[in-house]
Amino acid sequence: MTVLSLCFLLCADLLQVAVGYLTVTIEPLLPVVVGDTVTLKCNFKTDGRLREIVWYRVTDGGTIKQKIFTYDAMFNTNYSHMEDYRRREDLVYQSTVRLPEVRISDNGPYECHVGIYDRATREKVVLASGNVFLTVMSPPNNISVVAENTPAPFSRYQAQNLTLVCTAKGGKPAPSVYFKRDGELIEVISNVSPTVGYEGGGPAGVRGARPLISRDLDDTKLRKSLSLLGSDGRPGRLNTESPGRSYMARQPGQEPSPATETIPETVVNREFPRWVQSTDPLYYFSNTQIPQSDGSVLVQAKLTWTLNPQLDNDALFSCEITHPALSMPMQTEVILAAPKGPKLMITPTRAKVGDTVRITVQGFQVGSPVNEVFPEPLFTWTRVGGRLLDGSTERDGKELVLERVPAELNGSMYRCTAQNPLGSTDTHIRLIVFESMMKNTQNPNNGAPGLHKLGLICLPLILTVTVELT
Repeated sequence: MTVLSLCFLLCADLLQVAVGYLTVTIEPLLPVVVGDTVTLKCNFKTDGRLREIVWYRVTDGGTIKQKIFTYDAMFNTNYSHMEDYRRREDLVYQSTVRLPEVRISDNGPYECHVGIYDRATREKVVLASGNVFLTVMSPPNNISVVAENTPAPFSRYQAQNLTLVCTAKGGKPAPSVYFKRDGELIEVISNVSPTVGYEGGGPAGVRGARPLISRDLDDTKLRKSLSLLGSDGRPGRLNTESPGRSYMARQPGQEPSPATETIPETVVNREFPRWVQSTDPLYYFSNTQIPQSDGSVLVQAKLTWTLNPQLDNDALFSCEITHPALSMPMQTEVILAAPKGPKLMITPTRAKVGDTVRITVQGFQVGSPVNEVFPEPLFTWTRVGGRLLDGSTERDGKELVLERVPAELNGSMYRCTAQNPLGSTDTHIRLIVFESMMKNTQNPNNGAPGLHKLGLICLPLILTVTVELT
């Protein structure tokens, strides 16, 4: 070893003794849940004299550092005689910062900066820092299931796709979403389409990706019996649609061909069409994740299939989500149900000419209240044998309002049709309008001439009786 090398090593050792050393480390953290209390621990080792400790919360990708804690040793008498600067001694310190009830906004990196005095000058400060990332999880706080594009009418002649939308809010990270039918996990086909944010396929039970098939265009499912076709080839009107109107007799030469299935009139189910025959429908699944401004992720999972009213009526569908911050799955469920006849109430109960009459849906005749019919039903009002009071043929909504009813509406019949993709049903109610009693009210003085005439009639009778007794 040369003399120059020895001199260099000696100078480096003297410089280290003069300047001192400082190492800073922060203990790693496990993911925490919103509402927990977190303690950040900063360990540092030095042989110098402590100057300060500063904690920062780093935001905006490191461009902004927010000071959350400061310790200044200059004003702390406990550290004024911490060590003799001329004597080399290793000291280990720990600085802790407690964050009570953390929120999603507390998620991110934190830094611990430690400063010591330069052993040579006693004025210059030597700095060192460490960092740690705090991961804050938040369980979903809301989950709901709705039917897409509802309320919608019932179709007897055309297949309909039903889509259930499960929405989970407040989760961080995004939860995993599953659909079940009658308690069994549904095997789904991942359906990828452009959405806001980013998408993920279904979790367990996912088949390979295939294009969504619209059974509305499947000729094999839309084959109709000749018994349901009119002479022009269009579907005939059913008896349930026009009470009192029967089918037209089949004309000669209109017998079905051997290739056409002949269905007796007594077997045709007029409420649930014949084209719905699939007992193993294909379920298509899509999952959209939308980041929110508060740091959480809104998840919308959709389940789409071709509806079979005969099989799907009264079926239980549930949406289940799992999340690292949940000890057990979170779920919500709906029961598919067709409406069973709206229950109507008319106010006032004794309507008079000129009153405003309201006919309101109060529930259903069979089963349960409105909110237990799913999907949401569509209510349509019509007047049997004529137009509504405002001149329209029909009106949608849960309430029909008739303003200033005239006497001509007395005895008129109104029909309320409740329908959803699972079925349709009607309820009729008759409007009774009472005429005002003021028209028949007479002046009491008008009764005097009547009494006078009665006296003139009674007088001859009395005279007659008297003569006979004589």
